[in-house]
Amino acid sequence: MSAPAVAPAAAVPPPLQGEVPSPGRELVRALAEAPDGSAEVALDLPVTLTTTFPFFATRPRYTVRHLLGTRPVEDGADRATYVIEPVRADTPAESGTSYDASPEAAFEPVLAEARLTDVRVTVPLPAGLVERPDLLAAHIDRRVVVRLCTAENEMLLHGSADGAVPGLLKARGLRTARGRGRIADDVAWAAAMVEETGGSCDGIVVHPDVYWALALDGRLAHLNAAGVRVSRTRMIARHQALFADFRAVATLLDPASSRLVLRRGGSNGNGNGNGNGSSGSSGSRGADVVEASCRVGLAVHLPQHLVLVDLGEAPQ
Repeated sequence: MSAPAVAPAAAVPPPLQGEVPSPGRELVRALAEAPDGSAEVALDLPVTLTTTFPFFATRPRYTVRHLLGTRPVEDGADRATYVIEPVRADTPAESGTSYDASPEAAFEPVLAEARLTDVRVTVPLPAGLVERPDLLAAHIDRRVVVRLCTAENEMLLHGSADGAVPGLLKARGLRTARGRGRIADDVAWAAAMVEETGGSCDGIVVHPDVYWALALDGRLAHLNAAGVRVSRTRMIARHQALFADFRAVATLLDPASSRLVLRRGGSNGNGNGNGNGSSGSSGSRGADVVEASCRVGLAVHLPQHLVLVDLGEAPQ
């Protein structure tokens, strides 16, 4: 008996300006056009899936991606050249009151190369969903894409298993500090530490426990007024907070290239997994699954503008 057919990968044209992409609807269209009995339907998308989550339009919630600058790169590129400014051994830890006495006077720019990799999740589908096109499209747009956003947060913070993405929490040159016991004092002190090396603290990454402590006592509003975006994610430990001049620290390399693959009956294709080493899959053997992936790279220019603070116990 012959193996089930695998439909050729379909491609979608770039969205028009102002158009809200629906990856789910595009996959439903590709599924309808695939030969009957196809075990796998693949769709290449000229967008970055992690930017298409529909609730971003109405929720003031930032992912790690939202804190970074973005640089387009050619689709198919596996690396990109960028400028990094490492510190010398004699770089002062604190700035003086002249340019010559500032840390940035000792920075020595050099060219470096960043590699791109894929972030990927595989999500099981409930039985019968594939036969309900509207529900399938909405499930992909809302539930599959949001899981990919979580996996991307993990990769940008902790790095990828293949080493292509270094991870902000593991960047060489990142500074660390221990909190002083009161989160209000720690926030002001850590933000000032970012500026000691010539940056402007424009973002913080915290666990939801810390985020809601900041929100409920009004500190989050003060940070927003100061131009500081706060990203909350479970991909950072509860006792940690990452402060940075994020848009100066790193650039997200984005080829606007993604793929959705629908596999019928749990066909494994080329296997599960993503660049950060987690399988991103669950569910029982034999279920229909959707694999979502997008390509990403990270060019870290100024790791010394990163300050990782250990807040100790629960925020006060």
